[in-house]
Amino acid sequence: MNETNKLSFRVQYSKLLHLYPALFTYEERKELRATIQRYYAHFPPEGVAPGRSISDKMQIVQIVLEEIGLGKAAVLSVLFHELVENKQLSVSEIENKFNTQVSSIIQGMMRVGELYERNASLETENFRKLFLTFAEDVRVILIIIAEHLQIMRTLEMFPEESRQNIARETSFLYAPLAHRMGLYAVKTELEDLSLKHTNREIYREIAKKLNETKRSRDQFISEFITPLKDKLSELGFKFEIKGRTKSIHSIYTKIKKQNTIFENIYDLFAIRIIFDVPLEREKAACWQAYSIVADMYQPNPKRLRDWLSIPKTNGYESLHTTVLGPEGRWVEVQIRTVRMDEVAEKGLAAHWKYKGIKSESGMDEWLKSIREILENPELNAVDFMDEFKLNLYDKEVFVFTPNGDLHKLPKGATALDFAFSIHSALGSKCVGAKVNGKNMTIKYVLNNGDQVEVLTSPTQKPNPAWLHIVTTSKAKTKIRQALKEVEFKDAEMGRETIIRRFKNWKIELDDGKISRLAKKKGFKTVSDFYQEIAHEKLDMHVVRDAYLDLDKPTITDFSDLRKADSFSKEILSPEPTGKDDVLVIGEDLKGVDFRLAKCCNPIYGDDVFGFVSVIGGIKIHKTDCPNAPQMIARFGYRIVKARWSGKSVGSQYPITLRIVGLDDIGIVTNITSLISKEKNISLRSISIDSNAGLFTGNLTIMVTDTHELEGIVKKIRVVKGVKSISRS
Repeated sequence: MNETNKLSFRVQYSKLLHLYPALFTYEERKELRATIQRYYAHFPPEGVAPGRSISDKMQIVQIVLEEIGLGKAAVLSVLFHELVENKQLSVSEIENKFNTQVSSIIQGMMRVGELYERNASLETENFRKLFLTFAEDVRVILIIIAEHLQIMRTLEMFPEESRQNIARETSFLYAPLAHRMGLYAVKTELEDLSLKHTNREIYREIAKKLNETKRSRDQFISEFITPLKDKLSELGFKFEIKGRTKSIHSIYTKIKKQNTIFENIYDLFAIRIIFDVPLEREKAACWQAYSIVADMYQPNPKRLRDWLSIPKTNGYESLHTTVLGPEGRWVEVQIRTVRMDEVAEKGLAAHWKYKGIKSESGMDEWLKSIREILENPELNAVDFMDEFKLNLYDKEVFVFTPNGDLHKLPKGATALDFAFSIHSALGSKCVGAKVNGKNMTIKYVLNNGDQVEVLTSPTQKPNPAWLHIVTTSKAKTKIRQALKEVEFKDAEMGRETIIRRFKNWKIELDDGKISRLAKKKGFKTVSDFYQEIAHEKLDMHVVRDAYLDLDKPTITDFSDLRKADSFSKEILSPEPTGKDDVLVIGEDLKGVDFRLAKCCNPIYGDDVFGFVSVIGGIKIHKTDCPNAPQMIARFGYRIVKARWSGKSVGSQYPITLRIVGLDDIGIVTNITSLISKEKNISLRSISIDSNAGLFTGNLTIMVTDTHELEGIVKKIRVVKGVKSISRS
């Protein structure tokens, strides 16, 4: 470590000891400094490996202490987990020298470090491992959030491509995770920094307009606050009242949601009243303040949010109301205490400080639900991420059982979700619910204050449609498990049926041939094939004949061409793969295995991007693919750059053209004749449907590139009777 880095460390170290004098004893201070100095050389210089220099680690320590509120164990884990990983220091040495248990945090940090080894941006396949680590010690989550905040604050040090990946990942994972932990200040900063790097123009525009309107905004806040202060002072409580401008990200979200412009967003700020009162006077002070605010300014009764009586599951407590202020403008007022404010800013960690409070944070329940997701081996990485994200947000509804027991569920939860939240067996037998004395279906969406009684039937059992009714991950997990059990039993029944019938026919059953037969019949798995037999959807005599015919040499098996859509899926030409070297993936990679996405059917010459699939390999999509916005928003870390290179030689691509024209048999003949005359274009399939004097045709043709496609489209467009032609 050079002298500049040493000086930077000494300044940060001195600041740490000055701000937190009780964090370490005198002997521990000496030991801490000596340990860091002993291993100076093992910390990379500042700027070489972002997030890993001793200066970066001291910044993370500062976040962990000041902005999240963790203690000594977290500080030691941040500083030394990499030294433990490199076997330069042991966990027992740290615990003995500093008299603090750090093993669970350091082990968690080491596992997370392994996942980040290749890139500061996560890969989807590592999510399950990451959250398994999270679920073991919740402090690991908080430290990871602190590390990510430090990375976002220094993101300019990273390469441009890494910046984009990290910023997108922050938006879809770390900001919601911070929100779920109750870290509202951290969540807000992460969202703003993410927007700053993913959409610089929007960020700068909103920041500029906020700056331009600051003077008038401050004047309005002053006019609103001044008369309130005198009235609130009469309560005799010590308090603070201030205006707080909303974050750039939240303003951007409002602009998008309301489909409007900045100038039409009026609630750019909120007024916050914070009382410094004893615990037993908290609720009384907040409600008295609400009464004063409501007397002075007209409240909107629909906008009252009472998180004093029933706090959010992440521990958030506050009283929110929206009132009509000066100039006829609506103003949000948040009323809370110093303790509540600290919980709102520091979330879960602040609860440890106020551990005498009886307020239930619900974090244990949340972690339990996460563990239930992790324990489901059937969930692939993408589905797992979707299920996890369902648990990140804490917009809730509060409902009651007939006995008056309170249950919290996510907003949008149904009666079926409620049944599964009580017990899996109850959910599996649920046929409806009695809500506030009225019979409702399992699809009923719960509202705040509903009293719900679950109705059951012994003959009821889960079905796949239930997965579209429930919203909670617990319910989805239990339904999937129940469906798997049913499928397994049905498959066993189908197998027993085929064994018994083959035995009667004196046919020897070969599992390999059954597998071939199932594949030939279009089933994804042998289990699906057996289930169809159990459901009596397959004629056993037809199965027998097809099984015996497997060993017979045939030129064409017409028995398997059951439907027209089967024919349309036939691959008459080899699908282009990455072996043609016509595509450059990333910056300069050729020869990478790729497949062309079926949803948008890109061809040579289209603007494209790559998407890393769960099962490996890369799928190529058009930039205007209908699925592109969703993929980029949810899985931005799996997006890779792609561009066509050189010339398209020897490859042909299937393209479906949708043609609408006058219902005249001659028009179809003219179009097919036109295509047959093209040298490098061939007709792969055609389907025609006519209605009310018009025909709609879907033509699948094989072309080499976009140039050929544009040429044939122009020629078809001028055929007499053609009204429109578009690429499907």
